[in-house]
Amino acid sequence: MSDRLKTVLLFGAPGVGKGTQGKMLGALPGFVHSATGDVFRQVVKNSKLGKIFYEYSSRGELVPDDVTVRMWDEAIRARIAEGQYDPGSDLLILDGIPRTPGQVDLMKRHIDVLRVVHLTCDDIEEMVGRLRRRALKENRHDDADENVIRRRWDVYGRQTQPVLDHYPKEVIAPINAVGTPAQVLADILAILAPIQNEHFAKFKG
Repeated sequence: MSDRLKTVLLFGAPGVGKGTQGKMLGALPGFVHSATGDVFRQVVKNSKLGKIFYEYSSRGELVPDDVTVRMWDEAIRARIAEGQYDPGSDLLILDGIPRTPGQVDLMKRHIDVLRVVHLTCDDIEEMVGRLRRRALKENRHDDADENVIRRRWDVYGRQTQPVLDHYPKEVIAPINAVGTPAQVLADILAILAPIQNEHFAKFKG
């Protein structure tokens, strides 16, 4: 299992800022950000996987676990082959996977989870507002429908929240997501900088 990818998970409900924080972390040397949502949006609608994805996402439901993991694995292996990600020196920042207990089991042979950064926010109305503003700014129609947004929160609570129970409590780092992006990033880096130092020291050694 030594070839498993050294990984940090960005975890939290829709709208808490996983994508924003992931992009900022991915801009720093030694971190590589992989957003499952971006992988999904790049899928060709008429392909076999694309049809499955759009069938579920149009209803605000999660894509089946085996399909999700297969799509992710193909995407990450392509990044390694293209030289965009070096598992030996880089820490992988995952945003959007695993999202269910089933995905946790399927991902075990692929990743070694060093830390779970859990972005938290108890105000669903704040998150709904964030998602609708993002939809307008980025032309993401899947986030514009408030009913779909609220359904995603419901799906998160029922299917994704239990993922936390599959990791030791000492691995989970709660981070308050209500704040400026810079403040949230600073809080995350306070957790991840020592992990990156240790990982890089092992790589050099």
